[in-house]
Amino acid sequence: MPSLTVPPGAPPILQSLTVPPGAPPILQSLAVTLERMLVRILVLLYLAGAPALAQTLCQPNASNGYRVRISIKTALGNQAYEWNENEMFLFRATMAFAMRRYYKTETYNVDNIIVCNQTRRVSFWFVVISPENPTMLIPKADVEKAVSMSRHRINNAFLLTDRTLEFLGIYPTLAEPVNPDTPPWLIVFGVVIGAVFAGIIALLVSSLLQKRRKEKGMMEDGQDEEDRQMKGVENGINLDGIYNRGFTDDDRFTKL
Repeated sequence: MPSLTVPPGAPPILQSLTVPPGAPPILQSLAVTLERMLVRILVLLYLAGAPALAQTLCQPNASNGYRVRISIKTALGNQAYEWNENEMFLFRATMAFAMRRYYKTETYNVDNIIVCNQTRRVSFWFVVISPENPTMLIPKADVEKAVSMSRHRINNAFLLTDRTLEFLGIYPTLAEPVNPDTPPWLIVFGVVIGAVFAGIIALLVSSLLQKRRKEKGMMEDGQDEEDRQMKGVENGINLDGIYNRGFTDDDRFTKL
């Protein structure tokens, strides 16, 4: 059977538990039992101290933390529900889901989502700790990407929207900015070309109207001239008179 070994420099009480080689079997069995008990005690101490240690990592304005602000009354009005521990558990569960989905691993659970500084107006801070090392925080950039990927699912879990479930410091949509299908330069080009064509059409219409006005003016001038000619004849009599050639000839012969 293995014996209990105590490293050099251990406290006297542990050194007294050392079982020398060749000890009776009952002492060796006792040593193994004590060793197992010590291991269990150390594990229990670690598990008891880990949450407390992780809780110290969650502080307001933490470098890898985010503040969440929820407005249930604004979103649901008279149908607003009360925020309680069950709702907080759901939030931690949805965040664990988001982390699993982002990292494509099933090691995250609610214990990895640490919440602190909760207020009655439903505002709190949270951090995400590593499943492998509870003393290490997940980088803020990774948490943001995980939330962005699952934002729609998180909103639906609480019947809220981006404006009523706010992750302060994260882009409101918690998604990649929407890129328009049409490039901006093409939109500007289309506007300029449209303005040019509108100017050309306006110029053509203006020229056509001026041409029609000119033709109409010429027609009116011709009509006026015809009216003036017609004024010389009134009731069938030519008011301009008739040239009498007989008188002109007499005048010519008289001079001789």
